Amino acid sequence: MEKYAIVATGLKKVYRALGGRSITAVDGLDLTVGAGEIFGLLGPNGAGKTTTVKMLLGLTHPTAGTAEILGIPVDRPESRRKVGYLPEGHRFPGYLTARQTLSIFARMSGMDAARIKSRIPLLLDQVRLSDWADVRVKKFSKGMTQRLGLAAALVHDPEVLLLDEPTDGVDPVGRREIRDLLHAEAARGKAILLNSHLLSEIELTCDRVAVLRRGILVAHGRIEDLTRKESQYKLMAAPLDQAHVSAMQALGATVALQNGHAVLSVRDLAHLNQLIDRLRADGVLVSELSPLRSTLEDVFVDLVRADDSPAPGTEKVS
Repeated sequence: MEKYAIVATGLKKVYRALGGRSITAVDGLDLTVGAGEIFGLLGPNGAGKTTTVKMLLGLTHPTAGTAEILGIPVDRPESRRKVGYLPEGHRFPGYLTARQTLSIFARMSGMDAARIKSRIPLLLDQVRLSDWADVRVKKFSKGMTQRLGLAAALVHDPEVLLLDEPTDGVDPVGRREIRDLLHAEAARGKAILLNSHLLSEIELTCDRVAVLRRGILVAHGRIEDLTRKESQYKLMAAPLDQAHVSAMQALGATVALQNGHAVLSVRDLAHLNQLIDRLRADGVLVSELSPLRSTLEDVFVDLVRADDSPAPGTEKVS
């Protein structure tokens, strides 16, 4: 049985507002994140992402359902001992240096002085802040502050990371470095749950994703599965002329020639192989055949474009 670092089952959060209104933030969420996995939590504003993270951290209690981190129910404080958290829009006191900031977080995590002394230089190097170790945080750019926040989340070497917009305000080079850092941490067995509006970053970083809409899980799975266009393939072959296109169309395929290649829409794999066999019988040499994919942004927009109007007497919030 696979070991999951984060498990949520039937997680639900309903708030009661003035006037008797019911505000449902999360509605029956099932979620698992494995050790060594980077998992993306996606959704438009108000989808329930922040509320989900708050319930995992024990900052708000679920109305129904359960959640565990490393096998410990999230309503128990010890569930958070091995968790690193990077909130969105975090702030550090401007009069502290980067080294002092990390030292405070390390002491709050229960680390001893010897370990703090050896750990902080390594972290500062990891997030490319070694040259700024003793500079006051008030002089940091937004991207540098974000890097320092990630270092603070990592300071006690947690087994689980909950990251909210980890690359917000970071330049492209910095985003690449943070992405590499997260992949390295996952390779060491850390479970990483992150949410971000930068879908291109999610696509490059995460193993699996879940998409929330109005508090409900509307899609989840591996990115390569979610972005695959069913039964559409890119074909590069030579020679490939209108006669070959007509032959494939006669076999029931939809064929479009685009910039030197063909896009095939087929019924199934057997149908695809029938087309390729016909081309080869006609002396056509196939140099590339690959399934077409959407971008994660395309999939995301399609999923959240559905009617978002709440049912009478209810509201959805983040």
